[in-house]
Amino acid sequence: MTPADVSAALAAAVRDAAARGEFAGDVPEDVPVFVRGPGVFESPVALRLGVDPEVIARRVGGVVSRGFVRVVVDVGELVDRVRSDPGYGVARVPGFRWDEWPRTFENPGFVVRYAYARACWAIRWAGAGAVAGPLESAEPDELVLISLLGDFPGRAAQAERERDARPLVLCLEKVAVAYHDVHERCPATDGGRVALAEAVRVVLGNGLNMIGETPRERI
Repeated sequence: MTPADVSAALAAAVRDAAARGEFAGDVPEDVPVFVRGPGVFESPVALRLGVDPEVIARRVGGVVSRGFVRVVVDVGELVDRVRSDPGYGVARVPGFRWDEWPRTFENPGFVVRYAYARACWAIRWAGAGAVAGPLESAEPDELVLISLLGDFPGRAAQAERERDARPLVLCLEKVAVAYHDVHERCPATDGGRVALAEAVRVVLGNGLNMIGETPRERI
């Protein structure tokens, strides 16, 4: 599940509560969801609607935390959902471009482009020897990266809604920096880590497309 999936499940839970007479108000089409950690999502939907949060939480298999409905998703499931969805966060946000030069880590555009190329390289290097599979366990650096991958759809939607690329660009830069750490410390030598590299390729590739730049597998 991604934040969009969680949002849809929460909206469905509100509709179900309304149908059963447990809620008497307007059912929102879009439910806000915030990323609180790797695979951890929270929503203030119950607070905003004035409905008992337990009513919503039990319908989505979540819990209540400080009045928020919290949904915890297995990190392997989140990575698999991201890498297998080619439309993850796709939209258009015009009016932004990083500099092409210098091609050093002082240039955030290079950091993002090189991270995309590195993810592509990791997938090619793994080849048939490490078919993408579930990420059964994750190191701390990988958990940071997974949390940022989960935040991407929200930042992409914000950028599209506000016609401002900055939220998206900042997210891409954070994902890229986190992936460089993972690439160095946690090589894609097994199926789960190949899946993580594929998720990074999807997010960075879609993010670059959103700002009108063609992702490059080699730079």
